[in-house]
Amino acid sequence: MTYENLDAKLINALLGDGRASLRSLAEELDVSVTTVSNHLRDLEDEGVIEGYTPRVNYDALGYDVTAVIQLKVEGSALPDITDRLQDEKQMISVYEVTGDYDIIAIGKFKDTDGMNEQIKSLLTDADIRESNTSVVLNAVVENEQFELDAGDA
Repeated sequence: MTYENLDAKLINALLGDGRASLRSLAEELDVSVTTVSNHLRDLEDEGVIEGYTPRVNYDALGYDVTAVIQLKVEGSALPDITDRLQDEKQMISVYEVTGDYDIIAIGKFKDTDGMNEQIKSLLTDADIRESNTSVVLNAVVENEQFELDAGDA
């Protein structure tokens, strides 16, 4: 195999098995272990691969309430509110967005009481002008990553 598109193929192999050994990756990609190691290190150094982490099924741990929280915030307070949300352990995603709201946050909770407490705590902040919360009824796709086309990396 040539090294053309090796980075994309390496990323795709890791998406399939993030715990794969360098040796098994080398065998799968038909290159040397050193080549895999060097490319992997470069991808990490460039920030393409940010780390290795388990995929946790929060539902199986009792966090079966997912809430999508939309917030309108006073303009200058946006960084403070996003920092606060980021520090909340049960917020799994926080986005600054365009449109009617300034922030969208996704949270996982054990029950609606816990969700309610968190939202009420947020709404005590005078810089939050408006909120809208939706409870997810069914997660069709969640935390999915996608394979790269061979020409992407």
